[in-house]
Amino acid sequence: MTETEDTLIDRITDRLVTAVAIGEFLPGTRLPAERDLARSLGVGRTTTRAALERLVDRGILQKQRGRTGGSFVREEWPASESAAVTRWLEDQWPRLVDATIAGTHLHGAIARLAALSRTTADIDLMRSRLDDFLAAASGAERQRADSLLHLSIIDAAHNETLASLVREHERSLSIVAPAHLWGDSESRPAMEERAAREHAELVDAIAQGRVEDAGRIAQHHVEIDLDLLAAARRRALAR
Repeated sequence: MTETEDTLIDRITDRLVTAVAIGEFLPGTRLPAERDLARSLGVGRTTTRAALERLVDRGILQKQRGRTGGSFVREEWPASESAAVTRWLEDQWPRLVDATIAGTHLHGAIARLAALSRTTADIDLMRSRLDDFLAAASGAERQRADSLLHLSIIDAAHNETLASLVREHERSLSIVAPAHLWGDSESRPAMEERAAREHAELVDAIAQGRVEDAGRIAQHHVEIDLDLLAAARRRALAR
């Protein structure tokens, strides 16, 4: 195996460890199929397989066979992986800040348009998705409910061009888009409490047609992603 291939595997391994650290993949969740994961990461399946095997060897992932098998997250990132998280976040930090700032403006635009274009059916669906989020258990269940709520807001804007821009942007930022970052056990409780409050405010603003309020709330809400990235960065550097 060439040095270039080894370096690429190192980089993908760091990226996957960081995905666990920042809550893209929560403990107990299954990673996407190897084929899909390789496509999302922009590398070949051989490189992806090698990185996954390293994480199994390091106890971060476990493999299960059979129809419901795959690669599952065993636990949150241990202190021994802080160097990997630091390497990836420090290398990518300017791009991550740029991307998250862009995301706040894209979601602000979507929310403003949703407040202008939403139908009664859209409002009913958003409120139903909000109820599902509030009722969901902390962690992966709430992360899935969060994704569905945000998708209902995107749909309420009734603009496929802007919706496509948002989806493409999130694919460039997150391996498992449209799922948002969900932090770790230290950052998650405060984040979920904030998300619940801001979700309710955002849905109300859209439902009531308060265009500028909807945009402002959405922009502030999506800043959670940068806050979680910064928290992981501080935690990695402090270990």
